[in-house]
Amino acid sequence: MTIFNGYHNSWVLANGVKTHYSWAGTEGPAVILLHGAGPGACGAAGWRLMLPALAEAGFRAYAIDQLSMGFTDVREHAWPVNGHQSLVDHVHDFIEALCLDEVFLIGNSQGAYVAAKYALDHPEKVQKIVYIGSNTIYQAMFDAPQRRMRSFLNVIGYDYTEEALRKFMTRNMAEGTEVPEELIQLRHQAATRPGVKEANDAFDAYIERMNDDPNLWLRYSLKDKLPKLQIPSIFLWGKQDAVAPVEVGYKLAEMLPNVEFQYLDNCGHQCQTDQPELVNSIVIDFLTADVKETVATNL
Repeated sequence: MTIFNGYHNSWVLANGVKTHYSWAGTEGPAVILLHGAGPGACGAAGWRLMLPALAEAGFRAYAIDQLSMGFTDVREHAWPVNGHQSLVDHVHDFIEALCLDEVFLIGNSQGAYVAAKYALDHPEKVQKIVYIGSNTIYQAMFDAPQRRMRSFLNVIGYDYTEEALRKFMTRNMAEGTEVPEELIQLRHQAATRPGVKEANDAFDAYIERMNDDPNLWLRYSLKDKLPKLQIPSIFLWGKQDAVAPVEVGYKLAEMLPNVEFQYLDNCGHQCQTDQPELVNSIVIDFLTADVKETVATNL
């Protein structure tokens, strides 16, 4: 049985970038799902088990393939030459291309950072946010450049081989979780497309510049603004996360008093694929909470 069912794949031209995305649901509020930064990461790989659940709950769910990743355009004009800000701006272009007035955001790992920064840049567009395990947000909660920060692909020593991808995927999931072969092949195909390495190199070059330039770091940093953000948000963190250890989540919770943190058993870095039924339930309950409260009040 295929693991890739219950959703569709489409393309849209977002400010000149041919953007691939997976989607489910044709009516209801819009939800934008943002994957992390691992090799071959894409909307389908990260959110294949949440897309149909959101559609069944009455949402329109869109899992975008972000710049330099998935099957989105990797020609030179689409390279993320401004690092994370390029990813944030691309998400904005995608939302505008689909003519979405307001959205819910769900982001995992680096995608959680993109969700946070998008909400800070465009607060009028965002109703609620769900974050899932993110070293990137933690790194951004400092005043000065963190020299230990490098691109995620460099951190894990990824060399564009299938063997390296398998090793990463095993580390990325909770212990005992089977990595489907279809998922490995999809991500390997995405990660080795012509132009992907060059796009990743452009991102890495900006990271190096940002580490040496306090002004560029200031644009990346969330320290002053994110704790003040009033958009309702929750943060889910896997207790068995080997990429962003749960201890990082505990520290981040102290920095973000306006965000509710939940720590989940038997979950690695991608809670949404390690414990899909539990995470889907938590997410849907959170996104629909106001609707339920309003209905109860009117009865």
